[in-house]
Amino acid sequence: MTRAEGTRAPGRPASASRDDVLRAAIDMFLAGKRLDVNAIAAQLGVGRASIYRWFGSRDGLLGAAIARQLERMVAHADKRCRAEGGQRLNEILDHTIHWLVEDDSLRTYFDNESTAALRLITRSDGVVHPAAVAIVEQLIDKAQAQGYEPPIERNTLAYALVRLWEAFLYNDAVAGFRGDVDRLRQVQAALLRT
Repeated sequence: MTRAEGTRAPGRPASASRDDVLRAAIDMFLAGKRLDVNAIAAQLGVGRASIYRWFGSRDGLLGAAIARQLERMVAHADKRCRAEGGQRLNEILDHTIHWLVEDDSLRTYFDNESTAALRLITRSDGVVHPAAVAIVEQLIDKAQAQGYEPPIERNTLAYALVRLWEAFLYNDAVAGFRGDVDRLRQVQAALLRT
């Protein structure tokens, strides 16, 4: 059978899915490389049009990759945490903050694309910010099931916590990636009343 008769090009998967594209984007991001839609399309044997249909844009794909990594990190911290209620919530958020500050791929992204990175991560109508709020809201919900009483409505608290992260961790990102973790912890603990 020849390629013209329907075989695929050597080394390419028969058909790449949305999840395959997202995994490739995450791998590229974690390697500290600039996200290149053309390279992902070529690597997976999928058309750029499919990638744009699935994610809307390069920023949409990058945002989905960052949001997925945040989700994974929180899930990892959640599995390792032995505390309960409000203390559990605070510990998981602390682990997440450390990841955000210490992650080399995120730092590289901010170093290379600071203004675009800040916009992508903090936009209310983007991918990352709403995903982060939803993740934190789920953590608050779990903590409530273990007896934690949030000082304000759960969705408002989640939104405020994510905005705190953004303010303390990324506020100076354009001038250089750094995070004021100690002050963030103090404010977060006061807000959570833990």
